[in-house]
Parts: sequence; C-alpha cells; structure tokens
Amino acid sequence: MTKPLYTHLSRRETQIMDVVYRLGEVSVSDVVRHMPDNPAYNSVRVILSVLEEKGYVKHRRQQRRYLYSPVLSPGKATRSAMRHLLKTFFGGSSSRAILTLLDMSARRLTKEELREIAEWVDKAKEEAE
Repeated sequence: MTKPLYTHLSRRETQIMDVVYRLGEVSVSDVVRHMPDNPAYNSVRVILSVLEEKGYVKHRRQQRRYLYSPVLSPGKATRSAMRHLLKTFFGGSSSRAILTLLDMSARRLTKEELREIAEWVDKAKEEAE
C-alpha cells in the first residue's frame, strides 16, 4: 500500500480499522460488539467490504462467516502511521516528535521507561558512528 495508513479513511472506517488491529482477526459481529456506539450489523459489513476494496483488510471464509484481518502487519502499519505523523506535524523531524512526546509525558515516565529510552539513544549513537 503506497498511501499512508488511515489518511484516506472516514471516521467510521477508522473506528473499524482500530477494532481490526486491536483484535487481529474479526467477524462483523466482533466489530459491532467492540464499536463505541453499536452500529448496525449491515453497515459494518458494507464498510468492511469497502475497506477490503481499498486494500486495508482481507478476509477468509470460516463456514458461513467471513473473518477479516489487516493487510499490513501491525509493525508496518505503525511505521506508515509514524511516517505520516512525522511529515504532517513535525516537518519530517524524528527528534522534534520525540522531544514533544517526552515533554508531554515526562511526569508519567517510570525510571524503567527512561532507562529504556536512554539505551535506545545510546544504541542509535553507536550505529550512527
């Protein structure tokens, strides 16, 4: 998929994709149960078909029902979303994004999380040399 994840989706399509990624493989009933406002079964079924046409989900048949799963792995989807976020809000700057995240959550980061971040920074420094 060449387009960034979620940038061409409606609000409802995005909500459904959130459920698909959270659960991994879903039936229409699963999606309806996990949606915040109890959408109609047929509406969800139609939107999943649209998402499949757009290339976001695929399905397999299990007896009389379809089970939908994301086309992109969660890791690839995360990288796609991050590339779009960096480009849109941070001018492509990873450091600006990281500093913003640290500024937003500095009071909530545990010592263990801070240690882990420091290790990643040290590793990135080593690889850059």
